[in-house]
Amino acid sequence: VVKAFEMEIIPAERVVAQIGNRLTLTCNTTGCASPSFSWRAGMDNPLGGEVRNHRTYSTLTMNPVTTLNSHLYLCTVICDEKEKKEKHVKVELYSFPSDPIIEISPSLVAGEPATVNCKIPRVYPSNRLEVLLKKDEHNLHEENFFEDDSTKVVTKNVTHTFHPMVEDTGKEITCVASLPIADMDFEPKERTSSQKLNVTFGPQSTTITASPGSSPREGDSLTLTCVTQSNPPAQIVWSRRLAEGHIQHLIKNNVLSIPHAHFNDSGLYICEVINLVTNKTDKATVDISIQGAPVITKLSIEPSTTVLEGENVSIQCSAESNPPPKVILRRKFDNADTKPHSARRILLPSVTFQNGGDYECVAENKFGNRRSEITLNVKYGPKNTMITVIPTAALKEGETVTMKCTSSGNPAPVISWNKKNATGESEKISENATLTIQNLKSQDLGLYECEAYNEFGKDEKAVKLFIQARLEEPDQMIPLIIAFSSVAALVVPAVAIFVYVSRQAKINGSYSLVKALRLKM
Repeated sequence: VVKAFEMEIIPAERVVAQIGNRLTLTCNTTGCASPSFSWRAGMDNPLGGEVRNHRTYSTLTMNPVTTLNSHLYLCTVICDEKEKKEKHVKVELYSFPSDPIIEISPSLVAGEPATVNCKIPRVYPSNRLEVLLKKDEHNLHEENFFEDDSTKVVTKNVTHTFHPMVEDTGKEITCVASLPIADMDFEPKERTSSQKLNVTFGPQSTTITASPGSSPREGDSLTLTCVTQSNPPAQIVWSRRLAEGHIQHLIKNNVLSIPHAHFNDSGLYICEVINLVTNKTDKATVDISIQGAPVITKLSIEPSTTVLEGENVSIQCSAESNPPPKVILRRKFDNADTKPHSARRILLPSVTFQNGGDYECVAENKFGNRRSEITLNVKYGPKNTMITVIPTAALKEGETVTMKCTSSGNPAPVISWNKKNATGESEKISENATLTIQNLKSQDLGLYECEAYNEFGKDEKAVKLFIQARLEEPDQMIPLIIAFSSVAALVVPAVAIFVYVSRQAKINGSYSLVKALRLKM
């Protein structure tokens, strides 16, 4: 059976091709042993492809397909140079090769204008393109290009300006690009892309939480937590304002811990936050007042704890606590009794040696009390020099006599003994405070001088020794008269002491009794 001569074009009649892809049109014959093929584009346009003839079929390949290939293509077949057949196919083109590209301002700051751009690459025909911008399910912007008369493959951009808010963080911006050509069979006709929003904001609403509170007890653990709203997370710096107004920088952390709070931890704490992207700052403060027993912050003596007699002296005491303390500054005596003197300050104009000693500061409140002591050391020259003679009764030849010299001063005076010799000159006989004469003899009689001295001056006292004499009546005795003479420290004469004998007597003893003695200084 001889088949009749037939031809076909594959694909038949109409084909939809994407620009940039490969398209092959095949012209096929049956019933003809030696067909002759030819291809022609409508309106005699260039084919825009490569023709290859085979024994029973011919192909026209367009690689890649371009806008020049949008034609009606005609395949003509002549069989044995006698019979001719023709068929055509219409090539329709589109370009929608990839999803949209979303470009958003690199830094989205809450409340400030931001730009989102949706780029649709290599689209054709552009006059059929529709674009929708959405934020989650909320439509932001719609745009079409119906008026576009471009005949080329183009990239389209849709730009929209909006004001992102804090609550937009994490939401998605979606670009929906559609090429809804109803009579063209291709997929996809809709392409989408999404990008999550990262909105930078803050810092704002900064707060400080103090645990267990802003007035903890001394010794408690104190935790200060700084919370702020910020994206990206803010840098947090803690500092404290000191009493003098200076700022003490502490740590860079959102939590500031004080394991054992002390009174000197009280103060205004500042949490400063900064967003390094927005370059904005915020801060919060909390006033911490540690409650507890008083702390004595100052106990001092001006100009110094060691002064010279006659200087002006100020003693001051300061204490701090919450609640405020009651402060008493007082003199403390040797018997441990205390005598209230003044609150917080004592002024001693022209200080005397009697003002020297220990001073005590007492600070108290409902949580307890604190005590502190300081010593005022007053330097002065020797004073109140005194001589004591033992025995105090009448002296007799051969007895032992002890004379003790005492004197006050600061530093403690050095005491020495001098004796007037026959020429009236003083001769140092001892450098001890106590002078002992054993087996009292006539050469031991005379004037003895006690000298007390330190770096601030000297003081002197004198005593004259007499020995008891025997009277005509054995039972009547003239007592030994011991006269003391005070010699003023360094220069001035003192009081003359007269020694009177109660009655005249004829002396039978070994030594003469002096009737009266006047000592001069």
